[in-house]
Amino acid sequence: MAPASSDASFRRYFRVWYDDQTRIVMDAPPDKEDCRPFVAIAQALRGLGLNAPTVLDGDFDQGLLLLTDLGSRQYLAELNDHSVPGLYGDALEALARLQTSGDPDSALLPAYDAALLHREMDLFRDWFLGRLLALELSAAEQHTLDQTFAALSANALEQPQVWVHRDYHSRNLMVTDPDNPGVLDFQDAVVGAVTYDLVSLLRDCYIAWPRPQVETWALDHRARLRALGMIGLDDADQFLRWFDLMGVQRHLKAVGIFARLNLRDGKPGYLGDIPRTLGYVLAVAERYPELAGLRDLLRTRELDCWEPAL
Repeated sequence: MAPASSDASFRRYFRVWYDDQTRIVMDAPPDKEDCRPFVAIAQALRGLGLNAPTVLDGDFDQGLLLLTDLGSRQYLAELNDHSVPGLYGDALEALARLQTSGDPDSALLPAYDAALLHREMDLFRDWFLGRLLALELSAAEQHTLDQTFAALSANALEQPQVWVHRDYHSRNLMVTDPDNPGVLDFQDAVVGAVTYDLVSLLRDCYIAWPRPQVETWALDHRARLRALGMIGLDDADQFLRWFDLMGVQRHLKAVGIFARLNLRDGKPGYLGDIPRTLGYVLAVAERYPELAGLRDLLRTRELDCWEPAL
């Protein structure tokens, strides 16, 4: 048995030999994690044609699952200027399959509703601003965040609602042959905005690409969804607005989670990803009048140049 990987949760993964081939043991402490959604969603994703691991055996009381092994070639380590067209092409094709084949009315997945969207954004306020930075926000700054969160939530809820992986990025996609990509860490899937997983992939907290390339990929995906009848005749600018603002919601949440991982879980490694993630937020906030207050708050508090202490 050897460690296979860890993630930003309480789960651990080990690679073992079983029946003359490698398998993955997922150890999810039952007092912290519930394995049942993972099992149900894995089966559903495979039914849609996605390459999710097969659950071979499990003990829910102990929080243990035996899974097929999707290998160790994580997208993040494999992405470069040469490989990205093919790898992202496969990832976007798989995403389109998820979005167009998953039934948004299924009882399997909860709704990505306003309450959940706001709870996620409050992680930025509570864990990053409040606990990591120990900032005391003025009433005006609190109001700015409230207004910003309301606008970002409304943007998400006005979009077509589809199956959302909710962590579709380079650390949860594996390079596999055949059936690329292998898809992991899907147990928190929901029904939510059509641009959520798209911006999670293309404005990844762990690797950045030039804005013109990102927007080209996003609009190509829009064209794919239109051809499949998933979205109507919404214009390209509207789609990019959905995409941009959805990214701000996700990235505010991510910054809060990275702070929480450091403070609560003793995982400081994610602090190094905060500047990139905040950079996404500021770049979008500078282009949209409804985010001017957020832009000003970030600049006033000098968060546009924040770096973790070494």
